[in-house]
Amino acid sequence: MKVSLHWLNRLLEPAIDIDETERLLTAGGFPVEDTEAVGDDTMIDVEVTSNRPDVLSHVGVAREIAARSEHTLNTPACDPPAEAGSAVDALASVENEAPDLCTLYTARVITGVKVGQSPDWLVQALEAVGQRSVNNIVDITNFVLLELGQPLHAFDLAKLAGNKVIVRKATKDERFEAIDHSRHKLQDDMLVIADGDKPVALAGVMGGADSEVTDTTTGLLIESAMFDELAVRRASRKLKLFSDSSFRFERGVDPLGVEKASQRCCELIMELAGGTLAQGVIRVGQDDPSPAVLTLRTQRTRDLLGIELSANRQAGLLEALGIQTNVDDEQLTATIPSYRLDLAREIDLIEEIARQHGLANIPTNEKINIVAHHPQDNVEAKRIIVETLVAHGYYETITPSLITNDHAKAFVDADAAATLVGDMRRADNTLRPSPLPSLLSCRKLNQDAGNAGVKLFELASGWQKDDGSISEQRSLTLLRDAGDGQQALRETRSTIEETLTALAGEQIAASGGIVITPAEIEGYATAAAIVLSGTPLGVFGVIDKPLADRFGLQTQLIAAQLDLDSLITLYPPKHEAGELPKYPAIERDLSVVVDEATPWQQIADTIATANPALLESADFVGTYRGKQVGKGKKSVTLRMQFRDPVTTLRHDQVDPQVETVVKALGEKVGAELRV
Repeated sequence: MKVSLHWLNRLLEPAIDIDETERLLTAGGFPVEDTEAVGDDTMIDVEVTSNRPDVLSHVGVAREIAARSEHTLNTPACDPPAEAGSAVDALASVENEAPDLCTLYTARVITGVKVGQSPDWLVQALEAVGQRSVNNIVDITNFVLLELGQPLHAFDLAKLAGNKVIVRKATKDERFEAIDHSRHKLQDDMLVIADGDKPVALAGVMGGADSEVTDTTTGLLIESAMFDELAVRRASRKLKLFSDSSFRFERGVDPLGVEKASQRCCELIMELAGGTLAQGVIRVGQDDPSPAVLTLRTQRTRDLLGIELSANRQAGLLEALGIQTNVDDEQLTATIPSYRLDLAREIDLIEEIARQHGLANIPTNEKINIVAHHPQDNVEAKRIIVETLVAHGYYETITPSLITNDHAKAFVDADAAATLVGDMRRADNTLRPSPLPSLLSCRKLNQDAGNAGVKLFELASGWQKDDGSISEQRSLTLLRDAGDGQQALRETRSTIEETLTALAGEQIAASGGIVITPAEIEGYATAAAIVLSGTPLGVFGVIDKPLADRFGLQTQLIAAQLDLDSLITLYPPKHEAGELPKYPAIERDLSVVVDEATPWQQIADTIATANPALLESADFVGTYRGKQVGKGKKSVTLRMQFRDPVTTLRHDQVDPQVETVVKALGEKVGAELRV
């Protein structure tokens, strides 16, 4: 932000010199990058952070100087200028077809103006900050922008078809010639100011050549408005059109400054160019907002800054910035000025107090006192998940959330894909429905690099559209190579079970354990659903060939997708301590021949239902397929452990229990004992 020292001194009393200006601005967080002599004036280049649009004006800079010095700020009078002649509604009209992008549009009309050269004081003020004088009308709009921070635009009223202004979105490929005579094709997401026939300005960015003020202009329509920050930024960058107006609109303008700047501009025009101001103002859009009110705990300020500041002292520091403050014991109530768009929370007020007090005046402690707190459960749960998976040989990945639309459609319908609007990204322009497509793309990169035995996981989100709104689902996603598909599936299941046990402890067994059931899931050749205590937790299985081919993958892969929020709620783990067994157990291995389609879960459920006495556990050992068991059959080996807690168990006591299991398996799953 370039400011003029003479201009500042018109706003401050008493006058200030360049050294004091640099010192006060730098102390307030606005370092001076450079100074340059311009005639008998000095141009000061001030660095302004993007969250402080109120300082993008001479009044804003002067306000900051006055807030931490003995100088008094004299703001320009923005009183309603004298009106005469016809009503403004009889001379022009305004329609707003995009109220979401233009929240307020005001227009005033001045007739009988005389366009000519600007007086010396105005030319010198503009040249002192690097501006070129055009004519008295254009110079006044630039002067008010630099003085108050509110962009304005003056249209030649006679060049507006139908004396009409329409705020609307451009049509695709609509033509527009800017005031710098550059020609552009507009896109349908750009906001324009149009007359009855064509665009006459790119809203918030630049006026058009078709309606510019020239020496023959006698009637003016003065625009002062508020435009959506993102819409202005998007259009400015797409068309590579940048201006002082777009620079300010992108950062936000004072909603109460719209009317003040319009009045100030009209007053100067009538003073320097003559003319008659039509009665009234055309105003389309929202009413002036009520001021925001924030509360501040003064003790919170002391705790964060580490210094003693009384409630009255804190209130005084805020008052110096124009923030009206009431003190109620140890709590302040602050009414936020409309131009301070950056003040939205208590911590913002504390930052202002620190800035006003002076960061150099806050002592630096040689030692820092730290109070150790137990990690939050959700943080600790994620740590356990990561550590368990890393112990199983997995590598954590962080992949982009945006993928190609083609990859997204492999997982969701086109209507459910959350695709970015416009052409901000032409390639990867869709939010992924889950992290799985990102991991598949990552696996393709490893394949191209010649890596094998890859194991990947990611804790991340996916997004889908549902009835017009976008929902987010956080998940734990695993992807691993599977040389032997069955062995890899068993290892994946074991990894998942160990992760759940690490999160929840022995309560998993107490609640019925993890239930794995076969499921038909698109994208998987073989898949199973994971249910814990009756709650669906996720799925895992073998990626089918069509999906692998879509990503150019040549390796058989196992994937798992688990709901991350459900996993986190399992933490902390619950452990129960018990006595070590006093008596030895007896183990019995069984090999039973069952149909190929019979899952292990069905066998385990059958054994649990049979409930043989003294059975301590029943675990899967392995599977055999071959000529000896026949086509369409498999041999499943399981190991049962029996134990009597009060005496040594004998084999003849176990034999009837084993027979009970064999009988139940034969009746329920058609199993035959393999001998």
